[in-house]
Amino acid sequence: MRKLFFGSIILLGLLTIFLMWYYELTRFTIGQAILFLLGVLVLIGIYDVIQKDHAILRNYPVVGHFRYLLESISPEIQQYFIEDNTSGKPFDRNTRALAYRRAKNVNDTHPFGTQIDIYESDYMGLRHSIYAKVPKDKDPRVIIGGKDCKKPYSASVYNISAMSFGSLSGNAIAALNKGAKKGNFYHNTGEGAISSYHQNGGDLVWQIGTGYFGCRDENGNFDEVKFREKATMDQVKMIEIKLSQGAKPGHGGVLPGVKNTPEIAAIRGVKPGETIISPPSHSAFGNEEELLDFVAKLRELSGGKPVGFKLCIGKTEEFNAICEAIVNKQIYPDFITIDGAEGGTGAAPLEFSDSVGIPLEPALIFVRSSLRKYEIRDQIKIIASGKAISAFSILKNIALGADLCNAARGFMFSLGCIQALRCNSNDCPAGVATQKRGLAKGLVVSQKSERVYNYHKNTIHALVELLGASGHEHTSELSAADLVRGDEMIAMADKYLPDSVLKHLED
Repeated sequence: MRKLFFGSIILLGLLTIFLMWYYELTRFTIGQAILFLLGVLVLIGIYDVIQKDHAILRNYPVVGHFRYLLESISPEIQQYFIEDNTSGKPFDRNTRALAYRRAKNVNDTHPFGTQIDIYESDYMGLRHSIYAKVPKDKDPRVIIGGKDCKKPYSASVYNISAMSFGSLSGNAIAALNKGAKKGNFYHNTGEGAISSYHQNGGDLVWQIGTGYFGCRDENGNFDEVKFREKATMDQVKMIEIKLSQGAKPGHGGVLPGVKNTPEIAAIRGVKPGETIISPPSHSAFGNEEELLDFVAKLRELSGGKPVGFKLCIGKTEEFNAICEAIVNKQIYPDFITIDGAEGGTGAAPLEFSDSVGIPLEPALIFVRSSLRKYEIRDQIKIIASGKAISAFSILKNIALGADLCNAARGFMFSLGCIQALRCNSNDCPAGVATQKRGLAKGLVVSQKSERVYNYHKNTIHALVELLGASGHEHTSELSAADLVRGDEMIAMADKYLPDSVLKHLED
C-alpha cells in the first residue's frame, strides 16, 4: 500500500511537470517550485496520519520515513562503513576477499601480517614441521564406498554443499555444476530435487530430504519408481539422506512462496506459489533400524552407489543408538555428513539458527570417537559441512575427524555473493539466491563457472601447501595433534620457558 501511494505521488508530480512544460508554463519561480514540493509533502503527511499500520508514521508524519529509509540500508552501512576486516558476521571481510580473489584467479596474498589476535582462546593454528614436505598428490582424493557398495566414488576433499534450485537461481546452479565438472569435484543438489540446471556434466550427490522432492508420490511419500529413475543416472554418483541441517536442526526446509515458481514446483512435485515447508522428520522410517534399512534400500535401487546420511548432532545418545544398530544389523552407510550448528541457509527461524544444535568442531570429535568406539570408523567416511572457506578450515576439519569437506557459502562467494543477507527475500542483488529473472540474468553462467573452478583449484593448492608445511603428504595423515589453540599455547610454553618470560606472556 505504501509503495502504491508513493508511486502515485511521484507519478502525479512527474505528470504535473510534463504538463507545465507542454503548455510552456515551465518558467515558474522558485517560490512556485517550493509550493509544489510542500504540496507533495502535505499529501504524504495526510497519508501518514490516516494509515494504521505504522505508529511511527502516525506520530511523526513525513520525517518518520527517514527511519525506514535508514533501516533499509543499514546492512550496507554496516558492511561498507562500520565493520573492520575481521569483525563481519557470519564471514568477515578478509575471508570474503580471500574467496573473491581465488575465484578471480588473482593475487591472494595478504600484506603486513595477521590482523587477528592469535592469543585469544578461540584462536586455532597449525603446528608446522621444520621438516616440511612437498606432497606429490596435487589433488588429494578420498574413495567413498564400503563393503556393500558396488560403485565406489573418488571424491575431492573439497566439494559443493547442499543448495537447492529454488534457494539458488537456475543460473547459479548451472554455474556451480559446470565449475564442478571442470574441477572434478562433486555438487550436492540440496533437497530440492535434480533440475535441468544441475545436469551440466558435473558429478552430483542427490540429497533426499523429508519432502522427498523429485521422488515423492502425490501424498508426499517416498516413491521407489521415481527414485530409481533418477538415482541410476550416470551423473548421480552418491545419495545423501538429509536427517537434519545445521542451520535449522529439527526444522524442515523452507522455500518461500515468492521463490516457488511454476518451474520449481514442477521439479519438486508441489503447487506453485505456496511456501513449502518440509516435514521435520522422515515418513519412510522412524527409528535407527529403519533408517539403516532405508540406506540399504536406496543403495539397491540406485544400482549399488554410495549412500549415506547428513545430520546435525543434537542428542548424542541417538547417534550412539545408530552406531549400535549398524553393528547389530551389519548395514553400513558409506558416509555420514556432519553439519555444524553454524551452518547457513536461505531461510530459518532465528531461534533455530542461534540456539539449536552442536557446533561442527565438537560434533566431529564426538562422531569420530563414537565410530572408533564401536569399531566401525574404517567402514564409514565422515564429511564435514560448515563454514569451510579457507584451506586451513578444510585442514582443521580433517584433522578433527573428517575425511573430506563440503561448503556452500564459499562457493556462493565465488559466484559473486556479497553477503547482502537477503537470501530469504528473493531480492539477492548478485542474482545468486533469487528467482527473479531480472536479477538472475545478471549472473553470467560462462564467467561464474570459471570462478567456481578457480576458487576450488586455488583453495586445493593452498591446502596442499599447508599439508606440506605440517610435514604430511596426504590429508589422511592429519590428526588433532597438528592443531593448537590459543589457550593451549601458554600451557605448552610452561614446559620450556623461564618463569619470567611465562609471567610476561600471562600478563
